Amino acid sequence: MKVKVCGLRDPENIVEVLGLGVDYVGFIFHNRSKRFVGKSELSKWLQKNKDQFNGTKKVGVFVNAEVDYILNMVHDYQLDYVQLHGNESPGYCRELKLLWSVSTLRKATLIKAFSVDADFSFDMTNTYADSCPLFIFDTGGQKDHGGTGVKWDWSKLSEYQGLTPFLLSGGIGPEDAAEVAKVNHPQFAGVDLNSRFEVEPGVKDVIKLKRFLVEVQ
Repeated sequence: MKVKVCGLRDPENIVEVLGLGVDYVGFIFHNRSKRFVGKSELSKWLQKNKDQFNGTKKVGVFVNAEVDYILNMVHDYQLDYVQLHGNESPGYCRELKLLWSVSTLRKATLIKAFSVDADFSFDMTNTYADSCPLFIFDTGGQKDHGGTGVKWDWSKLSEYQGLTPFLLSGGIGPEDAAEVAKVNHPQFAGVDLNSRFEVEPGVKDVIKLKRFLVEVQ
């Protein structure tokens, strides 16, 4: 099971999370988020400490961002993945993928996040499958984009018939390990963890994360 820990921004805390051997660490580039990396010195720290990652992939989270901003952040923060967490269209995703295919810019793999509520139709994911090899299914109906601590009805996953693998997100907490382990879907790839594992916005409780990782296997 793949594990992504999102919303990091403190170097010392990042090192602690990397020590757990997680698959992805996420950095939020949405200025309305409490976990926004801002104009910090984090990019310089990441470049100086790239050996610390040892295979863990860096994910940048963007919400309806300008394409140039994404391209610049991929370069500055040496991102491996770009997670689109807003209302980005399939055409927007194809444009990004095309730009990377014809340029010498640092390239990133696209992840598209979808906000799932009772009325959500998984059919809408089909038009993203050619540009985004990984999806995230998060909680819908929330004012904020991600990190809300609110869970959605996972039984709705039975409606997803697509072939693109996904990470389960939205309000997953330390007490949910057994429930996550029971998720049975052919495209279920792992989990995306954020606010329920925090000491404060942007700083994760490594002890809780470690316990969860042991219990979920």
